Amino acid sequence: MAMTDRIFKLMELSQVGFYCSQIMLIIGLRAQEKENPDLVRAMSGLNGGIGFCGKTCGILTGGACLIGLYAGKGLPEELEDSHLNDMLKEFVDWFEQTVSMYGGTDCNMILEQNPANRMMRCPQLVLSSLEKVQEILGANGYSFES
Repeated sequence: MAMTDRIFKLMELSQVGFYCSQIMLIIGLRAQEKENPDLVRAMSGLNGGIGFCGKTCGILTGGACLIGLYAGKGLPEELEDSHLNDMLKEFVDWFEQTVSMYGGTDCNMILEQNPANRMMRCPQLVLSSLEKVQEILGANGYSFES
């Protein structure tokens, strides 16, 4: 999908009231041709750095959940992918490096205590995180086309 299409999709979801962690999962669910309002609703607890407390960024936690959506255990008879933790570590390491200029992975750090930075930084960070998740999943045999 072209970058402009991804930006449009992201802005569309944002305009109807979804936040970063929810957007990450909605896009992942759509890639699987699924809807799961309960899961999207549960993701709202991660918005704004866990309930808008400014803690761990919802893009980071949402990306980890998105990887888990593909490679985690969901039923008693399933096994999680043996590479799940390696995939998560790769994503976390990448995310930490990507936001290192802000001093950490908390929303307050990324936004530098300035809510106006949300419109400048978050959309691009969501897009690049989706691309990284797609790359990680693809390298581990999962098809994720957002």
